Amino acid sequence: MGKLVEEFNGYREKMNDRIMETANTNIKRFFALDTTSYADGALDVKTKEMLGLVASMVLRCDDCIKYHLGKCHDAGVNSDEMNEIFMIANLVGGSIVIPHYRRAVEYWDELLLSPKS
Repeated sequence: MGKLVEEFNGYREKMNDRIMETANTNIKRFFALDTTSYADGALDVKTKEMLGLVASMVLRCDDCIKYHLGKCHDAGVNSDEMNEIFMIANLVGGSIVIPHYRRAVEYWDELLLSPKS
């Protein structure tokens, strides 16, 4: 696994654990809602993760982008599909998304070198 992916996943896990040590019921419910919303339903996991990635890019949240890139990788999104996801995100979000697109491509390239989890 590449350095970017290791650092992101390690920090995210560490801080989520820390948050859960003192989280109140509402925060725990919110985290659970986020998790369960991406489960199979009328839409499959792969589709939901692709939607999550587009939304994250348009909202310009680098942490969310990395998270959904990893989940897309795990769900079997290929590079052709990813390029279309990036195209839609840039179309909807405009040129302000381009810096996030650059970082997303860098992270995606690193994920491609990693085994699926």
